[in-house]
Amino acid sequence: MILSADSGSTYENLLTQTPPFLPEGAHFMVGVVTVPPGDPGSGPHRHTGPVFGYVLEGEILFELEGEEPYPIKAGEAFWEPGGEVVHYQAGNLREDIASRFVVCMACAPDVPMLTFLEPEEIRERDHLRHPSARQF
Repeated sequence: MILSADSGSTYENLLTQTPPFLPEGAHFMVGVVTVPPGDPGSGPHRHTGPVFGYVLEGEILFELEGEEPYPIKAGEAFWEPGGEVVHYQAGNLREDIASRFVVCMACAPDVPMLTFLEPEEIRERDHLRHPSARQF
């Protein structure tokens, strides 16, 4: 799609998603996450609101609670609903380079944008993971 008759700028839609909710009084954060070569990424965690992302470089293994883990390559977009849904992994599938992705997060006020699960909760919720990703 051309954005203006006076410009050669174009727009390409990468992802359309209606989030299930936005936290009351939400603010938005945009950041870049860099995952070192072969690194498993952050541990299981939650976000207070929806997260949208775009992989800039490399390839990550992405897993949300209940979904089969899948690779996302540079140039591809992703999203997660936030709230009670656990984000299990966004590990770097590349051993030779860092993977980098941009995230835009809707965050509840006065709450950390990311909350890690304790080991006990990870075990208790294991049955909610896709069968291919269960650990217990």
